[in-house]
Order: sequence, then structure tokens, then C-alpha cells
Amino acid sequence: MSFHDKLKKAGPKKLLACDGGGIRGILSVEILARIEKTLRETYGNPNLKLCDYFDYIAGTSTGAIIAAALAWGMTVDELRSFYVNNGEEMFQKAKLLERFRTKFRSDNLSKQLQDVFGADTKLGTDKLKSLLLVILRNATTDSPWPLSNNPAAKYNQLTHADGTQNKECNLDLPLWQLVRASTAAPTYFPPEAVKVGNHEFVFVDGGVTMYNNPAFQLFKMATIAPFKLEWPVGRDKMLLVSVGTGFADSANENLQPSQMNLLYNAGSIPSALMNAALHEQDTLCRMFGKCLSGIPKEIDSELGGLADDAVSGFSPQLFTYVRYNAELTDKGLASLGLSGIAPSDVQQMDSVAHIDKLSKIGKAVGDKYVSAAHFEGFRP
Repeated sequence: MSFHDKLKKAGPKKLLACDGGGIRGILSVEILARIEKTLRETYGNPNLKLCDYFDYIAGTSTGAIIAAALAWGMTVDELRSFYVNNGEEMFQKAKLLERFRTKFRSDNLSKQLQDVFGADTKLGTDKLKSLLLVILRNATTDSPWPLSNNPAAKYNQLTHADGTQNKECNLDLPLWQLVRASTAAPTYFPPEAVKVGNHEFVFVDGGVTMYNNPAFQLFKMATIAPFKLEWPVGRDKMLLVSVGTGFADSANENLQPSQMNLLYNAGSIPSALMNAALHEQDTLCRMFGKCLSGIPKEIDSELGGLADDAVSGFSPQLFTYVRYNAELTDKGLASLGLSGIAPSDVQQMDSVAHIDKLSKIGKAVGDKYVSAAHFEGFRP
């Protein structure tokens, strides 16, 4: 089945969204492994892949790698091997004279992505088994660019109204390059220049938009009229599964105003904005959907978890929602039975040396929180 078949298929729609987070993407991979295992057991199909189950898969940054690989038809075992075997090369230090611009090189990741998807494969390829959404930030236009392979979308038309070729069709953009652009975290990796028609745009990590967690954006692009899918909404008509890469809000009770200089702000503000955006997307999904399970259990002390119908107050609810994530703090790790892991080892996006610990965290989240009950009523 290709993504074209998914467009014609009747019945409830299943959506999967994958957060950004660098090498912490391996945490997501282990949660996805548990989801894949659960679905295989539930539906008696030992060969089921997540692209067989989900109709639309979205990702930002490292989540774009995961989303594209799953939509391509990879099993989670194959995806895990990609991270474990290539993680160190992905985060290879830039040459000394280049480090005033970026911390890591981009050529290794570019080659790895071309090896997986092919150097000439376009976003519109029939090789994708599900609809795919990747989030980028166009630094040239200073705007988020959510790009999908939905053939009906406004900027995915191969021809103009007069029948002439559309040379700026997004479907003609190289798939590997869009994924690479979505991972180009400022200060970590160089930006990616992508030619769209006669224009060359500079793209950076989609994580520095409101969509480091792309879940609610995915819901919008699947349902509202401008995106031209208009899939039906309702608790029994749509399932949205959102998978994080771990979180840890940084509190500093001893912070003094004099400490907030240019260097402090340069290092802390991007992270603060990304965390706020991540939680806002989760909050919106819990407000408008029926939340079966959510980590964190509380968005904050005032909102709570918004898992109770009476609390959210929105009726009818527009979809069924599940959020899997891990709190990378002493408290959060202890709740998973992993007190032996130091939070500082797993909180950074480039913690390649601790990939085994990140894998343990993802497995623990999957074992504790993923349930077959979350997928009831939503058959492949």
C-alpha cells in the first residue's frame, strides 16, 4: 500500500507525530518499538509496520528522520540500527576553525540520508507508504515551512492552471535534503540551502518554530479545508499518537538578574522557547482531543493533565489522543525504575556517549505506558 491508497481508504484515520530532540530520538524509537510490538500482537500480524497502521506521519528535526524512515517502510528495528550505527558519525565535531559557526559537521548526516532515501528521490515519490509531514524553518523568509506529500495541497501542484509545468512544486524537492534541513539545529549543524524553482532558500531546524512537537499542526493539516484533505473528526474517527524525546524544564532558584547577560540569554532563550512550544502543542491536543494517556501527567499545576472530559470543557472532542514522553529528571527517571541514570547524561541533544541509557529510558516508557487499549477501535 502506498500513500495514494491511504488517501482513498475509508474508516478512522491514524496520525503519528514525532518530536525533535537530537540523539534523544533513540528514546522515541524505543517507544515506537513498543507500539509496533503491541499492534502486531493485537492484530495478529507479526510483519506489521507502523506505515501499515498510520495514515499520516509527521516529524520535526530528529523526528523528521524517524517520520520519513517509517513512512519509507522501515521497521522500528531497522530504524534503531540507523541511530545506533550512525549516531556517532551524525554528531562528528566540526573542524576547529568552523566551530565558531557550528558544533558539528553536516556532510556525514547528508550522506547517510542519501544512502537511505536516494540522492534523487523527491518528496512526491510513490515509495512512501504513508502521508509524510516534515517541519522546517525557512530562515530566508523567517517563517515555518510544514511540507507534506499530500498531492492536493496548494504548493504541491505539478502544473499551473494553464497546464504549464510548476517549477516550484514542493513534491519535486529532494526528500533527503528536506529531512536534513529539518535537523539543522542552529549552533549544532550548518543550515541547508534548498533550491525551490529559481529561488534558493536557507533552511534550519524546524525545532526553532512552534512545532518542535508537531502534533497539533499535523491534526490541522489532516482536517482543515486549506490543506485539502479534510479528514473527518471525532473521538471514534481519528487517533493522534504523539511521541516525545524526553523533557526537563530547567529551574534555577538562585538566579540573579545580573547573571542574565548576553551569553546567558543566547544559551537559554532558544531552549525556553522550544520547551514552551512543545508543551503548548501538547496542551492544545489535550484540550481538543480525548486524552487517554499523557506524559507529563500534568501540563502544569493549574491546568492539571486535561485528561478528564469535565476539565477540558470541549465537546464534542475532535480526536482520540495519546502522548508518550519521559521526564529526564531524578524524579522522572526514578518513576521509571531508572534511578541509576544521571539526568545530566541524557538531557543534552548530543548525548551520543549515553545512547544506551536513552534506549533504556525509551523502553521503560513503552513498557509502562503503551497499552493495547489506546488503539481500540482503530484497526489497520
